[in-house]
Amino acid sequence: MADKKISTKKLALAGVLIAVAVAGSTFSFPIAGSKCAPVQHFVNVVGAVFLGPVLNVLVAFIASLIRNLAGLGSPLAFPGSMVGALLSALVFKYSKKLLPTLVGEVFGTGVLGGMLSYPIAIWFMGKTAAQIGVFTFVVPFLVSTIGGSIIAGITLFALKNTGAVNFNNINDKNYRQI
Repeated sequence: MADKKISTKKLALAGVLIAVAVAGSTFSFPIAGSKCAPVQHFVNVVGAVFLGPVLNVLVAFIASLIRNLAGLGSPLAFPGSMVGALLSALVFKYSKKLLPTLVGEVFGTGVLGGMLSYPIAIWFMGKTAAQIGVFTFVVPFLVSTIGGSIIAGITLFALKNTGAVNFNNINDKNYRQI
């Protein structure tokens, strides 16, 4: 039977990443009714590498919840951050490569999360289908996630090149989840 414990280090990192995402959301800019917060996407990529899919999605959810409760985000934060966190973590889990992981974050948040924001905007934000289209949030989400992913890519690439992180040593044991 697989060990179902999460290490203290992973929990501590998850807490730090939540704090970084929430604090980083004070740096956001509005585009088409969404608050673009590139730091969340930085967090998604870092979490994809070090936390695994389940814990990374949980970090994205908790950060989105706190951001919304603090008035620093909108309900659109949930589908964007959570889908990007899941897809990037799954891509890293199976590829162990940084570039595909970044693409997973950008596609997951920018395209899939942007499209999933359409029903959220209608149900929770009082928008009507006549006011917005299915692809309304794709461009703003892409702007946000590309910026955050580039920053994460540069950071993780630098850590890899200095020897601080070896992606090949991150194995499936690290992805055992709750």
